[in-house]
Amino acid sequence: MEFLSVIVSALAGWLFGAGWYMTLSKPWLVASGIECDEDGRPKNASPLPFALSAIAMLLVAGMMRHVFHEAGIFTAGAGLLSGMGVGLFFISPWIMINNAYGQRPFRLTLIDGGYATFGCAVIGLVLGLF
Repeated sequence: MEFLSVIVSALAGWLFGAGWYMTLSKPWLVASGIECDEDGRPKNASPLPFALSAIAMLLVAGMMRHVFHEAGIFTAGAGLLSGMGVGLFFISPWIMINNAYGQRPFRLTLIDGGYATFGCAVIGLVLGLF
């Protein structure tokens, strides 16, 4: 059951990310500096980021599941709150550091940090439901 909870929560986080970035695609493209073609689609698009993000969601969900188990976080509410904390206080600051040193716009940090925060909240919620 633990393995299944990791897969389902990772999928939920990944799907949330798909919706997040589809909604914020235009401001994200501008903030990230990715060149687009005349149709507004990124040039040199590749499926690699999608595959890597799926792997990353599995890693995040797996580690969150381990930490939640060790910490005694077993309810949906506690999972939601704890997941949000992981995204807001672990992952988002790291994104901010990387973007600051790369001299990227702070708007990119807000978009990507928002996904980290709410995506981890979704993962935590699903883990709490299992």
